[in-house]
Amino acid sequence: MPIEIDIQALKAKNEDAFRQLVNAYGKDIYNVCLGIIPTTEDAEDLSQEAFVKAFNSIDSFREDAQIKTWLIRIAINLCYDHLKWSKRKKRHAIMQPLFNREDEPIEIPSNFQHPGIALENKEHAKVLYAALETLPENQHTAFLLYEMQGLNYKEIAETMAVSVSSVEALLFRARAALRKKLHTYYSDYASFKK
Repeated sequence: MPIEIDIQALKAKNEDAFRQLVNAYGKDIYNVCLGIIPTTEDAEDLSQEAFVKAFNSIDSFREDAQIKTWLIRIAINLCYDHLKWSKRKKRHAIMQPLFNREDEPIEIPSNFQHPGIALENKEHAKVLYAALETLPENQHTAFLLYEMQGLNYKEIAETMAVSVSSVEALLFRARAALRKKLHTYYSDYASFKK
């Protein structure tokens, strides 16, 4: 059941209303970010940034939509922008030594810090995240929202601004691609272990 949030108070920039919004959806938005950005520090920063962006752009919120799906869309867009920026930074780090040999290459840490994943499952989680990262953005988003956030098809459609049938197709393709990638990995892993 959706939480009642006073939209008019939000649009009036009432800080108590925004505090209520953060308390109501902070964990959900953080988990969405963590589903895309697998480091806790970046996920936390991006979830906070999503609420700041929501605060600054609340006037653009359509009141016929759910505030939760609007917040999720903001968070998802910020996360994918962050990933694109990180990839550009990584490419720059690789190219930098080619053009400027005096500078040391920039190290991009590949740490994986997802709370709630037991130590013995971290390797499996890394494999899943790596497989998820190979999916097209729209498939990744649909899979994340359905499998990891528990949104229904209608909520996903609203969040992604697509039809329910598009959500069904995206989930079908995402699952098929993940099954193939994970099957290949675990088949190779099993033969390697022998």
